[in-house]
Formats: sequence, structure tokens, C-alpha cells
Amino acid sequence: MMPVREELPQPPALEPDVLRITPLGGLGEIGRNMTAFELNGSILLADCGVLFPEENQPGVDLILPDFSSILDRLDDVVGLVLTHGHEDHIGAVPYLLRHRPNIPIYGSELTLAFVAPKLDEHRIEGRNLNIISEGQRLKLGPFDCEFVAVTHSIPDALAVFLRTIAGTVLLTGDFKMDQLPLDGRLTDLRSFARFGEEGVDLFMVDSTNAEVPGFVTPESEIGPVLDDVFDHAEGQIVVASFASHVHRVQQVFDAAAFTGRKVCLMGRSMERNMRIAEELQYLDIPEDVLVSTKEISQLPPGQRVYMATGSQGEPMAALGRIAKREHRFVEVGPGDTVVFASSLIPGNENPVYRVINALTRLGAQVVHQANAKVHVSGHAAAGELIYCYNLIQPGNVMPIHGEVRHLVANGKLAEKTGVPAARVVLAESGVVVDLSDGEATVVGAVPCDYVYVDGRSIGELSEDELRDRRVLGSEGFISIYAVVDLEAGMILSGPTIRAVGTAEDDSVFDSISEDVSAALARALDKDDSDTYQCQQAMRRVIGRWVSRSLRRRPMIVPIVVNQGEEGTDE
Repeated sequence: MMPVREELPQPPALEPDVLRITPLGGLGEIGRNMTAFELNGSILLADCGVLFPEENQPGVDLILPDFSSILDRLDDVVGLVLTHGHEDHIGAVPYLLRHRPNIPIYGSELTLAFVAPKLDEHRIEGRNLNIISEGQRLKLGPFDCEFVAVTHSIPDALAVFLRTIAGTVLLTGDFKMDQLPLDGRLTDLRSFARFGEEGVDLFMVDSTNAEVPGFVTPESEIGPVLDDVFDHAEGQIVVASFASHVHRVQQVFDAAAFTGRKVCLMGRSMERNMRIAEELQYLDIPEDVLVSTKEISQLPPGQRVYMATGSQGEPMAALGRIAKREHRFVEVGPGDTVVFASSLIPGNENPVYRVINALTRLGAQVVHQANAKVHVSGHAAAGELIYCYNLIQPGNVMPIHGEVRHLVANGKLAEKTGVPAARVVLAESGVVVDLSDGEATVVGAVPCDYVYVDGRSIGELSEDELRDRRVLGSEGFISIYAVVDLEAGMILSGPTIRAVGTAEDDSVFDSISEDVSAALARALDKDDSDTYQCQQAMRRVIGRWVSRSLRRRPMIVPIVVNQGEEGTDE
């Protein structure tokens, strides 16, 4: 059974030589991955990613891990280790470094190359970036870190093995066991086995595909499918993928070269990441295949390929704007093909299918994971996880990276391989776990709320304000404005009713305006009348009428101005 964070006490003071593990995001959700390891006064951080907002979080740009439990201890941080370059693992780094810019950051070459432009955008000075590679061993305070290669949907991913006086921890990051990876870089199972022989006291393992039986299909099987899609497409092709999925972009370039097409990269993040990947030789672009937007517009449709962002239905990404016919350069129609070359992140189903339907309505043929093998996951399926449990034989298991159902499914897989149920730690973000004498135990919880980035504000948006935004978006907004003289008990102007999102025309309120005026007049008749009482009188009348007549529950904002107050202000 999962512990309920809100019911757990504050964790006790940390004893000497005990390792404390606190996930600050990433457990119970797909995103904002971050974990704090604390030992003898020193803190090591692993990953610092973002979570992307869902439809019920209007106006939110990003969601950050909750740094509040470590903000006053950032001087104790000996390093931030990044397992790979996906946004859900690196996207929040600039926001953390605003508080302490010189935190030492360790990651692979490509990972840090993706981080650096983010720090430039946020004008983070005094950065301390340190490239590490698989096989390297590094001492960071009381943490002895060894880095090993793992296969994922982005090159240069790493797992981390921590040796401490309190015990050992193997943190997989995101990984899978593709036996035919495009770059030939296998998950280092030899090192996993070596760690198992040495003894893994706590295995923190990716849970995203724990419900999926068997093994993930090799990436190499996607290339021929894309070749076939490209070969049979008549008009232009739009391929949507994550902006950091270097392997998939490589396959698109190869398929374009194979079928005599040219590729144009769409979206700032896609262009930037692929330029970095090419410079570092993680991406091999065939000669004369990459062209600009101007060059591709001069080609016949049958020679065009657009590599775009927006595979998760993001409305402002390139594909979302194409679907709404709002893109500056690209329009799709009959004869064109759109390929969704990425996994569907849980929670994004509605916006993704909305984009698919819009593209289909325009006449395009839409190819996606449900009707063709155009993408494989970057996360280990159940068979791969079981293999790792048998290979490593950990003393304790803590499923990470996934929604609650994924964490629970992963825990059950561990139990099947012989890990005692009492040694499977099921925890959500904020739950604190102590490792001591070979046993991992839940000891409490720290605050781990969503921290919203809304424009330039960080952490200022509350859940109540989000709820108001949802009401505005779904139920509409009504304002009622009146000018009164409280001393004389008279209505001088109004009430004027204006609405957004509740009715097609404000004239619909003509039938209720007299009742609103009467309610306001009754409120003014009272000896102790004030503007608040007047506002509430109008709110009650219009609220009941809208609920009964329009079947809506909009946000109602009554404004009553006292003439005497206006004169005082002047």
C-alpha cells in the first residue's frame, strides 16, 4: 500500500551515517524528476526536470520540483548529477541555479550540451559544468559515484551507482535493454551484475513500462517502417517527435535520403538540439538533405519532409499550429502524411487525439503508434525489469519515474523475483526514506507541491487561482458593474452586465436585469449597507438565474462603486 504523504509526519533529525533519500518530484507522475541524497551533512542531487502542464492547468508553462525542503541548505550540495538530457530530467536546472549558480553539475557530453543553452537563456553566470562518461568514478563529498552506460531514447544516458558508508544505491535513470541500439551503446549489464555481486542495498529503478509485458522492440525495427511510410507517401510528410529524440530524427533523415526527399527542422528547440547533436557527432545528417524553410517551400510536395515538435498535442508547438491552420509556412491537406513518432505520455491523450482528429479532418493521413510501428519506448518493459532484478538481487527496491500504477506494478515485479514485500518501498514525491543497516524505511515526508511557472512568475500561482482559471475556461465569466450613492441609498448607474463564455450575446441578460436592479435597491435600503453587501446581493440573483437558465456556473465578479468613494479618490 502506498503511504499517503499528507498523513506522514515530518522526518526526524538525520542520524550520523544514515543515508536519507528524498524524491522532490518524479514519483507518482511522469516528469519533474529529482532526488536528494543526504549523508552526514552533505547533499547530492540527481536530476532536476520539469513536468509539462495538462489541460486543467491553464496558463501554466512548466511545473518544477519543490525545492523548498533544500533551499536553505544549498551550500551543503556537493553536486547535481544528470542522468540524461530529456526535459523531464534537466528542464528545471536553471530555476535551481537561480538560488546557487555555482552548484557543480555532472553529466555526459550531450546532456550538458543541452543544459548550457538553457543557462544562457536564464543568464546564469558562474556555472560549474563537468563532463563525465561511462566507467568514470567520482568522489563527491561522502558519495562515491560510478557512472555506467544505459540505453534510452536519447544518446549518452547514464545510470549512477552510489557507494556510501550507509550502503549502496543503484539509480537507473531512464533506461531500457535494447540489444540492437542505433548507436551501438548497450545498457552495461556487466556493470549491473558487478554491482549485484558487490551488493546493492537499494535499487531505484525506472517504472514507466512496468505494466507492459515482455521486452521493448529494438529501435532498429523503426527505420524500415519509416522507409515504407516515406516510400508510399504521395505529398509532403510531417514527422512529430520530441525535440531531443536524436535517434528518431536520425531515422527520419535516413528515410528522407532513401526516398529522395529533403528535411526541414521546425521549432526552435528542435533546430537547436539537432545542431548540437550534429556538432558533437551524435547525429549524422546525409549530405544535401537538410534545407531551410525557404528552400523547402520551392520544392514539390512529394519531396518535402518537415521534422516538427508537438507530438504531445501542445497547442503552441509546430504540429499544433499546423493542425489549426495557423502555421506560417506549412499547410497540410489531402495526399499529405503526418507521423507521430513518439510515445503518448499519460495525461496527454485528449490533446494528442484532438490534433490527430484535426489533421484527419484536413485530409491528411495520420500515422501513429496505434496503427503502425513508428515508435518504440525508451523505457524497460516488465521482462527487462525482471531480468535486472534477477541479475542484481537487490536488498531493497524503490520504484521511481512513473505514475502510482506504474510504481505499484514495478514493486510487484520485484516481489515475483524474491524481493520481500517489506523491502519494496512504494513512495510518492516528498516521501522520505532512510537507508541504514541494509534496510530502507519510510520515516516521514516533506512538502512537495507543484511549483508553477506562469510567464515570469515562479511559485506564485496557487491552486485556488488555477481553479478560478478552470472556471473561466469552462464556465465563463460575468461582470456586473454599478455606481451607487450609499448615503442617499440610490443607484446612479447600472447595473451593467457583461459576459464572456456564457452566452453568445449580452442581451440574454435583459430578462434578469430588472431583478438584479431590485436586489441592489433592497440592499441600499438597509441602514448598514456597504459596497460588499450590494455586490453579494447582485451576485446571488445573477448566480441563481445563470444556473437555472443557462446551466452554467461561471465566475461572477460584481463591482459596486460608491460615488462618495470616487470623490474621495479624486
